[in-house]
Amino acid sequence: MTPVRSSAGPRASAAPLRCALVCGVLAAVLVTGALAGLALGAARIPLPDVLAALTGRARPGPFTTIVLDVRLPRVLLAVVVGAGLALVGAVLQALVRNPLADPYLLGISSGASTGAVLVVVLGVGAVSMEAGAFAGALLAMVTVYAMARSGTAMTTGRLVLAGVAVQYVLSALTSLVLVTSAENEHLRAILFWTLGGLGQARWQTLLLPALVLGAGLVLLLALARPLDLLLVGEEGATVLGLDTGRFRAASFVLASLVTAVLVTVSGAIGFVGLMVPHAARMAVGAGHRALLPVSALGGAAFLVLADLAARTVAAPEEIPVGVLTALTGGPFFLWLLRRTRRAEGVMG
Repeated sequence: MTPVRSSAGPRASAAPLRCALVCGVLAAVLVTGALAGLALGAARIPLPDVLAALTGRARPGPFTTIVLDVRLPRVLLAVVVGAGLALVGAVLQALVRNPLADPYLLGISSGASTGAVLVVVLGVGAVSMEAGAFAGALLAMVTVYAMARSGTAMTTGRLVLAGVAVQYVLSALTSLVLVTSAENEHLRAILFWTLGGLGQARWQTLLLPALVLGAGLVLLLALARPLDLLLVGEEGATVLGLDTGRFRAASFVLASLVTAVLVTVSGAIGFVGLMVPHAARMAVGAGHRALLPVSALGGAAFLVLADLAARTVAAPEEIPVGVLTALTGGPFFLWLLRRTRRAEGVMG
């Protein structure tokens, strides 16, 4: 099993001043990206008009409507989804002690998408879309984790292969539903969850993801010390008083819940949970009390900028933001896999 290492050196975490500086820089990037996201798009809106709309000084008109009712919910959803995916990625990498762990690569996002699609297509009235997504995400995570373990060992090779296998099965199941469904609404829903995007952002879709993210961040910050203990290894964490089996099970459920709620509003957006935590470790070290908030801020800023690019690169056409994150995350994943192979060999 390959432990998650800090790319910043042997220290466990950065000094509080460095952490505060990194958070300040990320917050500035996030605010700048958010303002750009409100101003730029198919229709360009001058920054003074954007600020006037945000502060309530603008008169009712098309610019105000676009800013407050169309772009602001989308930017806020990008903040919530980006922060949540990066947060889950950082936690998963600690739980399985593997630098390639990510809700997308481990099939959790695909499981959530498939669960949500099945609920929509089959019309299971007693089951909500969020419940279907949660069941799919949890089942996918348990399956991958069980397939990747061999006794007490888990290598990068097994984890990646298990995640790819589960993704293929879920993709085939989703494709089967796509082929057999004659409803155009179902086809659009399946395409949305497959590619990932923020185009369906509305004020009413923001509340649940924001509440789940806030609660998840508070809980995980409270669990920062147990997550740090996992970095020293299974035996070391047990000696230090951590019930690793129970803690992992509870953390997996929490990660699956957060992922499921995010996927129901954004589809499967990949690689955010892989790239951002690694960048955060380079900046503030591996200690989770600093790593988790920095990852959340970094994920929010990254997805806001990615969504801005998705809306403007080919304007007036829009590129699904999941396509852009895959284009950037794919090469990063290959570099990280090559780096990991040097340490253990791809098949472990």
